[in-house]
Amino acid sequence: MSVLRPFDKLPVLNSAAILLVGTDEGLQQKLAEAMLQEKKNFKISIHLATSLPLPSERDHLRPRIDLIVFMIDIKSKYSLKKVEASLAYVDASFFLGKVCFLVTGVGRVNYCSIDTSAVCKLGEAYCSPVLFCELELEGVRVATAQRLLQILRICAGFVPGFSALSFGLLMRKSADD
Repeated sequence: MSVLRPFDKLPVLNSAAILLVGTDEGLQQKLAEAMLQEKKNFKISIHLATSLPLPSERDHLRPRIDLIVFMIDIKSKYSLKKVEASLAYVDASFFLGKVCFLVTGVGRVNYCSIDTSAVCKLGEAYCSPVLFCELELEGVRVATAQRLLQILRICAGFVPGFSALSFGLLMRKSADD
């Protein structure tokens, strides 16, 4: 059981890896499929986990992770607790633009058990953007997949002159406005 570090492995040419961490495996799978169906000019590797740490026995087979997406279900306090516990297994340098929080289920406000301000404070505490979406709706799921792929392109270094850190700062600045 080890801490994930962003630069402990060499990158693979024209390839990027994303790690989706969340308790709802069904939504993770749907989002992963939506991302794979999108047109892109690089190879993508999507890994799913319900929590961190990842098992260390497969560490030598795991590619370098370019982006970690923590998925929080707004209807489940358990989801938030699992994400909060998982954050301890992420190296601090990942929070320089290579982590984002994806809050799902926001279309059903009546069933919320997590206050959105708590998630926003989590994003502020870890200097990471917070995205809100409803993955049950196919159109929103496709738009979210496109947005995550664009973030992944930046985090993997495929956008010249634009780094993950500058993107993270830009996202924070736009949220503050």
